[in-house]
Amino acid sequence: QVQLVESGGRLVQAGGSLRLSCAVSGGSFSAYAMGWFRQALGKEREFVAAINWRGGVIDYADSVKGRFTISRDNAKNTVYLQMNSLLPEDTAVYYCAARPLSIGTHARVYDQWGQGTQVTVFS
Repeated sequence: QVQLVESGGRLVQAGGSLRLSCAVSGGSFSAYAMGWFRQALGKEREFVAAINWRGGVIDYADSVKGRFTISRDNAKNTVYLQMNSLLPEDTAVYYCAARPLSIGTHARVYDQWGQGTQVTVFS
């Protein structure tokens, strides 16, 4: 059974940086496309970033372009989300998700999910 475990979320001041990690076990990590989504209190889960199985195809939500960077290390079975220039509106629970091979920007196409990590940005 595939398990995804996020880490790295915490309280941070606006303008600061965080790096989230998602460790994957129990499956063929290098065969998965990985996505990051987030869900703020009272809002729907939204796409943040995704990277395909090789790392050659990447997509970002417009709201994070130029500030966030997704990457993966297939040797460590881990995907990362580097978040810079954080804004209070980035406050949310961040989830990583996996699906076979190609990226997707809709939560419904991902079939494996982590439990989430809380990111809180204060001004």
